[in-house]
Amino acid sequence: MSERTLAMIATATVATARLWAAGLDAGDLHWSQLPPLPDALGVAGAFAGVSGGTLLVAGGANFPDKMPWEGGKKVWHDTVYALSKPTDQWRIIGQLPRPLGYGVSLTTKQGVLCIGGSDVERHYAEIFLLVCSRGKLKVKPLPPLPVSLANGAGALVGNVAYVTGGSDQPGEQSALNRFFALDLANKKPAWRELTPCPGEARILPVAGTARGALYLAGGAALRPVAGKIQRAYLRDAWRFTLGGEWERLADLPKPCVAGPTPAPVVDSQMLFAGGDDGSLVGFQPLDRHPGFPKAIQALDLTTGQWMSLGEVPAPRAVLPVVEWNGRFVFPSGEMRPGVRSPQVWTFRVNGLR
Repeated sequence: MSERTLAMIATATVATARLWAAGLDAGDLHWSQLPPLPDALGVAGAFAGVSGGTLLVAGGANFPDKMPWEGGKKVWHDTVYALSKPTDQWRIIGQLPRPLGYGVSLTTKQGVLCIGGSDVERHYAEIFLLVCSRGKLKVKPLPPLPVSLANGAGALVGNVAYVTGGSDQPGEQSALNRFFALDLANKKPAWRELTPCPGEARILPVAGTARGALYLAGGAALRPVAGKIQRAYLRDAWRFTLGGEWERLADLPKPCVAGPTPAPVVDSQMLFAGGDDGSLVGFQPLDRHPGFPKAIQALDLTTGQWMSLGEVPAPRAVLPVVEWNGRFVFPSGEMRPGVRSPQVWTFRVNGLR
C-alpha cells in the first residue's frame, strides 16, 4: 500500500473520529432558536431560502380548526414571512401566487427558487423565484416543470437545480421516478429530463449536494398491499455525478421519510437530522404520539459510511433546510403526525468549520 493511500486512510480516519466525537459533545453542534413564526400553529411543507441576505419562509399547510383524527381539514397558506437578521422579528412581506406547499425550495444567486407544490385540489408544475430587495418581495416566473410535482426533493449543484421523486396528483396513489435539471445560468433556462435514479419511485426523500454531486436517500415508496396503497419506508442512498451516472451508496441505518432537505453538509458529513423512520406507524392514540426520532444519521462523504452524530433537540419532518448567517435553519415543520410547530430551530458548528 502506497504512502499516499495510507495518508488518505489516516485523514479519513481522523475526520471520522472527530465527527464521532462531535456526536457525543453537544458543544460541537450548537442548537438554538430564532424567533418563532407568527403563525401560532406553524406549517408543514413550507418554501424557504435566502434572498438579498433575508431569510424567507412561505406557504405550507396546517390544520387550523381540528386535528386530522378529529375530522379537521388541511388548509394551505400563501403568506411570505421575512427575517432580516437573527435578532429581528418576522414580518409579512407578501404572498405567493396562490396558497401552496410541499414543493421544493432552493437558495440561488437569483433568489429563492420554488418548484412545484400542491394545494387542496391539485399538484402544480409552475416554478418561480422569490426575490427580496429593500424589504419588498417580487415573484418572478420561470419555465414550468414538464409534470406537476409535490412531495419531491431537490438540490442546487453549482448553477443547476435538480429535482426528483414526489407525485403528480394528491392522494398518495403513485410516486414518480423522473429526474429533471434546470440550468439557471442559461439566458433562457429550460428543464431537461435526465436518467432517473435506479431505485424505487418515492415520495418525500431527502436530497443534498456535496463535492459537485447530487445525493438522494430515503423517502417512501407507494406499494399495493392487500388491495390498498401503503407507504414502504426506504433506506437506500444514491449519488448522481455530473458525468450522468447514478451510484448506489451504503444504506441508511434507519429509514428517513420527509426529513429536512436539502441535507446540511458539515465538514465531510451530510446530516439527516429528523424525519420519520416508520417505527411508530399505526401508533394510537394519535394525540399522544411521542414525535419523530431524534437521532442524526450522518453520511461520511469520504468513507461512504454512516454514523451517529448526536440528536436533534426538537425533531421535525416535512420542512426545508436553509443555510443562513453561518447556521443551518429548520423552519417550522411537523413535530408529530398532523401537529406543526412555529418554532424555528438552527444549529451552528463549533470547531469543525
